[in-house]
Amino acid sequence: MLDTASLAATPWSDLPATERMPVLFVGHGSPMNAIEDNRWRQRWQALGHELLARAQPPRLILCISAHWLTPGWRLTAMAQPRTIHDFGGFPQALFDQRYPAPGDPSAARFISQSVLQPGSSLPLALDEGEWGLDHGAWSILKPMFPAADIPVIQLSMDDSRPATEHFAIGRQLAPLRERGVLIVGSGNVVHNLRTMRRDAADNQAYDWAIEFDRVTAEHIAQKRLPSLCDFQQLGAVAQMAHPSWEHYLPLLYAAGAVSEDDEPSFFNEGFQGASISMRSVMWR
Repeated sequence: MLDTASLAATPWSDLPATERMPVLFVGHGSPMNAIEDNRWRQRWQALGHELLARAQPPRLILCISAHWLTPGWRLTAMAQPRTIHDFGGFPQALFDQRYPAPGDPSAARFISQSVLQPGSSLPLALDEGEWGLDHGAWSILKPMFPAADIPVIQLSMDDSRPATEHFAIGRQLAPLRERGVLIVGSGNVVHNLRTMRRDAADNQAYDWAIEFDRVTAEHIAQKRLPSLCDFQQLGAVAQMAHPSWEHYLPLLYAAGAVSEDDEPSFFNEGFQGASISMRSVMWR
């Protein structure tokens, strides 16, 4: 069991350095993946076991979800973030889900003062009660860390800002990995709900979805991470893959936090509904 009480009593500026934490980008797909016993969820469970088995498991999880968009950037700074069910039309069993992981106001204040909003000298703003943990966060974290004993902070995104600014914030987040912070981007490499086909198999997808997923994977595998910011250069393919950008942007935060000597490994490759890429990656 993680000793969250002793961590909370220690100012984040005084915490000793740890072994560098990995960085994750997780394709979360349908909210139903949180409760269905499918291969996506099973891999999240296995990954959680792997991370908890480290000599130094995560002290804190910083999650950037596709589902919290704000003007500017904000950090959750409440002691007990609520579980948000930001979806509709799903079974009651999904609405019954709760993820009671604590927050960490001290860590939120430390991160806020350590990261400047691009193009200004303003720190990240703090949200002390409006938000919580949306399904982009809890639907993947609950299978990974079911004990809910690791504090979780969410970082919002301003999707009106250029891709390079999201990547730049990831760069500023990178030193947190040396303090035991697991950085998790939660979105999808391809995400187009308008064209979903619920009868499609996991290995079936539209040509444009396969192409966008392939190009993105090549950038990651060949460590051309700044090139991920140029996704709109794919033109019509990019527009089909992302009619809006919010599910792609969390990848830029994760990629920005990667160090030169980190190696990527893919997991959960495949598609849901022919137009949602479940491709996920861990750098370590």
